[in-house]
Amino acid sequence: METFEVSGSTISLALFTDVSNSKELLDSMQAGKLEPEVALLNASLIPDVFPVLAAAHKTLLAKSRESLTTRTLHSELVYNYSGSKHISESLKRCGISDDTTYVLVARFGASTDEIAAIEKLIKGTQIDLKELKQKASHAQIQKHYKISNLELEISSLSDAITCRIAVRDAL
Repeated sequence: METFEVSGSTISLALFTDVSNSKELLDSMQAGKLEPEVALLNASLIPDVFPVLAAAHKTLLAKSRESLTTRTLHSELVYNYSGSKHISESLKRCGISDDTTYVLVARFGASTDEIAAIEKLIKGTQIDLKELKQKASHAQIQKHYKISNLELEISSLSDAITCRIAVRDAL
């Protein structure tokens, strides 16, 4: 897991491939019994760490203002990453499903013990975060975020997503 400083807090991220227990993870998360609590994102929609950090900043800002839109800090991260104002659609699209095999796991303020527990929680192969760029589904990302080829001539996929995350509440 790699840890990043965001808005005076930390967020730890780990990327897993060949995940075989997505259904169990999803069931535990929906029942509120996932320990430790984490955000589970569909990594094929993530071309880079930066948009996730932007969503994390937005999540921590909402927490500091006591204005979370979802029930937990970690589901708020998935919601903010989506760029959509529809909560259930956001969680379905950017979160994991029963058959997701490529997962980015995020935990705010993770202790050393929690990091070890997270790595045991996911049944899959942990890979370097640098793999995001090669494994991202550009077509799926463009469709989800409605990014045109013209926009990509002057901007990166990561920047386009970050822009949408930043301005969602203003639209």
